[in-house]
Amino acid sequence: MCGITGVYAFNMVGRVSMINVTNATMALEKRGPDFQNVYNDQVVAMGHRRLSIIDTSADGNQPMWDTSGKFCLIFNGEIYNYKDLRTYLEASGSSFKSQSDTEVLLQLLITGGQEALNKVNGFFALAFYNLEEKSLFIARDRIGIKPLYYLIDEDRVLFGSEMKAIIQYGINKDIDYTAIYTYLQLNYIPAPATIFKSVKKLLPGHCIVIKPGEVKVESYYQIPFSKSDYTKESYEDQQMKLKDLLEASVQKRLVADVPLGSFLSGGIDSSVIAALAKRHKPDLHTFSIGYKDEKFFDETNYARAVAKKIGSEHTVFSLSNQDLYNEVHNILDYIDEPFADSSAIAVYILSRETRKHATVALSGDGADELFAGYNKHAAFLRVINGGSAMKTVGALSTLWSLLPKSRNNALTNKFRQLHRFSQGMKLNAKDRYWQWAGFANENEINKLFSAKSRKGFDRDSYLQFKNQLTGHIPKNENVNDLLYTDMQLVLADDMLTKVDRMSMANGLEVRVPFLDHELVEYAFRLPVKSKINPTIRKRIVQDTFKDILPEELYNRPKKGFEVPLLKWFRREMKSMIQDDLLSDSFINEQEIFDVREIRKLKKKLFSSNPGDVHARIWGLIVFQSWWKKNII
Repeated sequence: MCGITGVYAFNMVGRVSMINVTNATMALEKRGPDFQNVYNDQVVAMGHRRLSIIDTSADGNQPMWDTSGKFCLIFNGEIYNYKDLRTYLEASGSSFKSQSDTEVLLQLLITGGQEALNKVNGFFALAFYNLEEKSLFIARDRIGIKPLYYLIDEDRVLFGSEMKAIIQYGINKDIDYTAIYTYLQLNYIPAPATIFKSVKKLLPGHCIVIKPGEVKVESYYQIPFSKSDYTKESYEDQQMKLKDLLEASVQKRLVADVPLGSFLSGGIDSSVIAALAKRHKPDLHTFSIGYKDEKFFDETNYARAVAKKIGSEHTVFSLSNQDLYNEVHNILDYIDEPFADSSAIAVYILSRETRKHATVALSGDGADELFAGYNKHAAFLRVINGGSAMKTVGALSTLWSLLPKSRNNALTNKFRQLHRFSQGMKLNAKDRYWQWAGFANENEINKLFSAKSRKGFDRDSYLQFKNQLTGHIPKNENVNDLLYTDMQLVLADDMLTKVDRMSMANGLEVRVPFLDHELVEYAFRLPVKSKINPTIRKRIVQDTFKDILPEELYNRPKKGFEVPLLKWFRREMKSMIQDDLLSDSFINEQEIFDVREIRKLKKKLFSSNPGDVHARIWGLIVFQSWWKKNII
């Protein structure tokens, strides 16, 4: 696991950017604390920060050249089938000087070119340079586990693992108002957009092919998905197949030359991964965080029960609300593009504490998006199935709008959910998905912008972008259509972004067995009824692994990583909100938001009926903090 960055220069103006490659590489220090090196030949400059995982010797350092000196690779990620690929390459005449997966990938690209990626099982962002042809091949893994930002103009191509590297090259920082508009709804910016008009995120399964005078951005992989291709296997056979695929995936991800452990939240997904890992790693160490002050969200009892059943060495990091709050500013400082999934705070601390014991951790990410684990999936199923209960909820929409809504207690949270559901059920499938994916609707965001900002906002571009993101949802949708969209949107741009940034901020590599591409492809051959029904979510995961986990985990409510934002905003962060980031003076000076609408949000925040406003306030705080660091 590492950080990469580089420049391809088309002319003398582009070459000027190369003087910044060292600074850009240094900006990625936390992603790779073990080694740094750069290469520059006046056409291509490349930098690499290394977090040593496989073959920790100097032989695994990058940029890595082949023995002929014609080919060079920088690479962020892991290739899990590298030993099999090495055997295959050696049989074809290749020789190796290291034990690293990097050298295997280098030789594979030399012999097989772009098509060689079809043989790779792993996750990565890479840049492969052909010195003779002066060509550069840049690619991101199939699912988007590892990030890659890029900028293309008439003078150069820039790329980097994070925005903080791209900024070092001296770029145009014109704000993309469509991106802000989308961010304020979702609390993250979906690819390929970024906060800057000039910079893009490379989509999962995409690559950039650069030759003198020519640049192409293209897809090399898409998750196969066709409803006519659903498996005809019995449910029992599906379970056996899932068990084999996931166990094989976990086993592949246990290869490391450094200490390896597993996150264990107490939920079904991480518990399954830990249980399978323990079978092949007897000394498995598992890690959880608990909440001293938020017992409703504390799942450490479940995590301890799993650890006891599987026999892992288990460590719980028990946190107070103050412990969580103490990390808020560290996280705001690290974020280089607005990203406001508040559970990142908990993931940051979990990663930091785990890193004291291990350099690699397994996680259960991806299962919700593959097997229907979210509230919205159950809500969609209810809408699709219809019935008298749904009609009653819809008929009472006016009542739900009047009742107090808050996450503070079970009753007001239920009112909040019913109101949200009754609003969404009236919409078409695409708009319903969009509303339930976000925290604010378009009308609320329109009001939030100042008159000046509205002039910079192109509504047609926004609608085109929104339609692009929801394009896989047909008029008569089923839950698998939603899951396919989740894989492209929620998983890649929220969940995986959160885990990558927060783990890399602490020099920890996180591996995600549920996202092995062979398992992902099989999951999209499973019919909806294997994943969800009116009484259970992630049905096949729960049924398949029921026997290896404590009984109390089966079909229990999902909680996730919640942090007490509302309490902080009303106490510790009140001055930051009222007197600094959301103060009238700053809002007026900035000229992006309407000061009257910001006042309304703050009033609602401090009322007895806050609803989901805390999530919107957090999105604004993150944006304002980012703005102060990067624009002013």
